[in-house]
Amino acid sequence: MSLLDRHLAFLQALRDAGLPVALSEGLDAVRAIEALGLHERETLRAAYSATLLTRQSHRPSFDQVFDLYWPAVVGDGYSETKSTTEGGPDGAFRLGLPEDPAHPEHPTPLDDGPQALADFREALATAMALGDPDALAVLAREGVQRFGRIRGRGPGEQRWSAYNVSNRVSPGELVAKALAGIGMSDPDEDPSLRRLVEAQARAFEDLVEAEVRRRAAEVRGPQHVARHTVRQAVEQIDFGSARRADLELMRREVQPLARRLATRLNREQHQRHRGPLDFRRTVRASMSSGGVPLETHHRPRRPGRPDLVVLCDVSGSVAGFAGFTLMLVFALREQFNRVRAFTFVDEVHEVTDRFVPGADPATVLADLAASARHASLWGRTSYGRAFTRFAEQHPDALTPRTNLLVLGDARSNHGDLALPVFRDLVHAARHTWWLNPEHVRNWDTGDSAASEYGRIAAMVECRNLTQLAEFVHDLA
Repeated sequence: MSLLDRHLAFLQALRDAGLPVALSEGLDAVRAIEALGLHERETLRAAYSATLLTRQSHRPSFDQVFDLYWPAVVGDGYSETKSTTEGGPDGAFRLGLPEDPAHPEHPTPLDDGPQALADFREALATAMALGDPDALAVLAREGVQRFGRIRGRGPGEQRWSAYNVSNRVSPGELVAKALAGIGMSDPDEDPSLRRLVEAQARAFEDLVEAEVRRRAAEVRGPQHVARHTVRQAVEQIDFGSARRADLELMRREVQPLARRLATRLNREQHQRHRGPLDFRRTVRASMSSGGVPLETHHRPRRPGRPDLVVLCDVSGSVAGFAGFTLMLVFALREQFNRVRAFTFVDEVHEVTDRFVPGADPATVLADLAASARHASLWGRTSYGRAFTRFAEQHPDALTPRTNLLVLGDARSNHGDLALPVFRDLVHAARHTWWLNPEHVRNWDTGDSAASEYGRIAAMVECRNLTQLAEFVHDLA
C-alpha cells in the first residue's frame, strides 16, 4: 500500500467511524504533512488532528483509527536497534524498545508460567507507582505477547485477546501494591494519590486493547478492524449500546449540543422575522408601478412560543435515552413557553422540578433513575396504564397550545395499550411526536406496539445524539 493509498484509506475509515471529514480537510492534511514531514509519528498525529478534527469529542475515535493505520511498531514490537522512532517505507513506524539491564534479551513470548506472571505483575506495579507511560506501553506489548495469545491457531491465524491479559494480570488488584511501593501502607490514606494510580491501571488496560487492535490489523487488515472494533463518534453511538465511558462522553456533550442548537435556532428565527405575505398591501403598492409588484409586504409575525409536555418511559435500557432527551429539551427550554416532564413505568410521576438551571447532567440522570421507583407499581412497563393514569391525574396538562412528546420503545409486555385514551391525549394537544430509541427494523417484534401507536401519533426513530439534535431542532 502506497503512502497515498494509506492516507485515503485512513480518511475513509474516519468517515466510517462517524467523523465528518470533508475533501478540503483531507487536502489541508496533505499540505500540513508536506510541510512537517514524516519523521516523527506524534507530529504526524498532530498534523492530522489539527486539520481533520472539528470537535474534541471526536478525539478518542480518531486516535483509535490513527493507531491502526499508522502503528508505532510492527510484529511483536521488538526492534533490533535501540534508536528512537524511525519511519518505514510502507508508512508504518518501528519503535526501538529500551534494553533492560536485568534482562539483556527480550523474554520468550510463550513464557507465561507462574513465575513469569509474578515478575510481570511486579514490573507493572512499579510502572503504575512511577506513572511512567513509556514503561506501561512496553509492558502492554509484552503482556499481549505473553498472556494474550489465543491458543489452537496456526502461524498465519494468530489471535490475541485483551480479556485474557486483564484476566491473568488483573491490573486493578495491583493498586494497593503500587501504593505500598511508594510508602503508603493504607490505600485510603491519600484518596487523590489512589485515584492517580487507579488511572494508571485503566491506562494499561487501554494500551492492551490498542495493542490487540494493532496486531489484529496486521493479520486481517486495518479496514476490517476499524469497521468492527473502533467506537463511533459519541453522537453516532446508539443509546441502547452505550458503555459507561460512552455515557460519560454523552453527558459532557449535552450542554455544548444545546448551545449549538440554541444558536442555530435563534439565527434561523431572526432570518424568519417576516410573517406571511399580505396580498392586499402588496397589490395596493403595485399600483404606483403599473400593477407590477416590485416590493412585497408581509404581515407581522405573531409572537408566541408553544408549551411542551414530555412523557418518558424510564424502564430498562430506554431510561438513559429518556434522560438525555430530557436534558437536551430542558437546556433549550427558552425556546418554549413552558416545559413539563413526566416519567412512567406503569405509574406517572412528574419530574419537572429536577431540571434546574446549571444542574449537573450526571446528577440529573441519577435523580431520574431514582424517580423510577415512584413511576413503578408492579415493575413492568404498561403504556396503557401509564396513559390512563396521566389522563386521570393531569387532565389540564394538555391544551391547544401544547406539544406532546412521548419517549419510549412502545413495548408494553403484551398488556392493554389503551389506544382510545392515547388518541384522546393526541387530540387534546396541538402536535404529538413519539421518539423510539429502537431501530425501525425492530418495531413490531415481540411485545412492540410501535405500528399501533404510530397510526395515532407520528413515531420517529431516535437512536443517537445526532438524530436527537435534528428532531429537537425541527420541534423548536
